[in-house]
Amino acid sequence: MDKEQLADKLADIAPLHATTLRNTKSCRGCTPHNNKLHVYDWLHDFPELQKTTKMVEVQFKNTRKGYYINSNDLPLEQGDIVAVEALPGHDIGTVTLTGKLVELQMKKYNFRDDANGGLKRIYRIARHADLEKYEQAKAREQPTMIRSREIAEELGLKMKIGDVEYQGDGNKAIFYYIADERVDFRQLIKVLAAEFRVKIEMRQIGARQEAGRIGGIGPCGREMCCSRWMSNFVSVSTSAARCQDISINPQKLAGQCGKLKCCMNYEVDAYVEAQRALPSREIVLETKDGSYYHFKTDVFSGKMTYSSDKHNAVNLVTIPKDRVFEIIKMNKNGEKPLKLTMETEEKSGGDGAYPGDILGEQSITRFDDQGENQGKRRRKPRKRRTDHLLENRKPRNRRSPGENKE
Repeated sequence: MDKEQLADKLADIAPLHATTLRNTKSCRGCTPHNNKLHVYDWLHDFPELQKTTKMVEVQFKNTRKGYYINSNDLPLEQGDIVAVEALPGHDIGTVTLTGKLVELQMKKYNFRDDANGGLKRIYRIARHADLEKYEQAKAREQPTMIRSREIAEELGLKMKIGDVEYQGDGNKAIFYYIADERVDFRQLIKVLAAEFRVKIEMRQIGARQEAGRIGGIGPCGREMCCSRWMSNFVSVSTSAARCQDISINPQKLAGQCGKLKCCMNYEVDAYVEAQRALPSREIVLETKDGSYYHFKTDVFSGKMTYSSDKHNAVNLVTIPKDRVFEIIKMNKNGEKPLKLTMETEEKSGGDGAYPGDILGEQSITRFDDQGENQGKRRRKPRKRRTDHLLENRKPRNRRSPGENKE
């Protein structure tokens, strides 16, 4: 009898708490926060919805997830480590979602049974023997990745192996690689299978997926979105930067994956909605002083800056959008205002600048003398008692040495 079959029979006899490893540290509805792409189960307070389906979401290393059927009706909860069906053998993963939300996640990711070789089932909650095999297989991933890169370089293949993931029982290894062109890795699979003696599976991923699998800290100081919660990657173009008036600097716009940052798409809709309430930037404002051309716009505050020169920043004037619409309407009627700014704006500072001379017509070197004498402290003159105060002072009654006390 095989050792694994014997362990299965012993597990049926032994009590459940002695052969399982359950998650007892996470709160209800939450998965352990060291898992990537965790989903909050907002239906955990409805027990009747947890039994509507037998499908369970299981997460493996990094961002790989799968959907399995709980055919044995195991009492599964979020955070349980389970052994699931795989080809060949079994794999070890963590339950991240149960109940009605699993069907919604399957619909979101367009999960199909035929494309995945039919529904696979959950064998059991992982035992200590399963976890030992899983830890041994996991310890082989880093050396395997380094050795596989050396083999690919020896074969002259233009590809980069970014990560290696072993199956829970150690019988299969998935190699994630990046390549700009089509790669013939048939010879590579033969060499890897002979080197590591496991079943080899090659999966091509993009630069964004690689960054999500490796993880890291972004320039904002938080964990990268692609490794924390993003599952679908939308294309990012430079038009998103232009819409937000961000300088087109490749070093600042590129993320750790070398592509444009995904966070550039977060506020594009807000900028587009705010720009609809602004006048066109192509319109030239005509005044009696001359023509003014658009220079820059503060989208959310609704203030626009104009220059008297079309190509350079000369005589910049900042006015609100209402004033711009007013001048455009006057120009259409054949009228020209005296200036861009109104009299009330000039008196109040108009563009937010301080009116008049902020130095108060004083010399800018007025602080130099104070800085030199800052370290020298003048001692206050000692107050002397005047003579008339001394005369008015009453003398104290002093006793002679020979006088006795009464």
